[in-house]
Amino acid sequence: MEVILLRVAAAILLFFGVAGSAFAAQPAPFTPSAFAAAQAEGKPILVDVTAPWCPVCARQHPILSELEQRPELRDLVVFDVDFDSQKDTLKQFGVRMQSTLIVFSGKTEAARATGITDPAEIQALLMKAKSP
Repeated sequence: MEVILLRVAAAILLFFGVAGSAFAAQPAPFTPSAFAAAQAEGKPILVDVTAPWCPVCARQHPILSELEQRPELRDLVVFDVDFDSQKDTLKQFGVRMQSTLIVFSGKTEAARATGITDPAEIQALLMKAKSP
């Protein structure tokens, strides 16, 4: 009986460990309330300004997806801002181009970059959200 309980407990832990990493840093559409909540919690945040027609954005997305799954970025909160339809948000952040990545450490903007596609540069940018 004890062995069965241990196996069940191990299976549950394994499932949540795998499921937890699979759902890390899932991008969500930007909303002011969700962004404010993440800031208030002191979370590391990425604001990804993107457009479906943007070739640079298309190159950034798989890199971001891979980096967001890494353990050191598991708690990164990712918000997508649509360049074509969220003009008020673009104005709020002072963004003029799609493919802009902005990182925040809580309420503080830590860094931003536009048009970068080098994985090492993107990772360095994302890690700035983890700095106090």
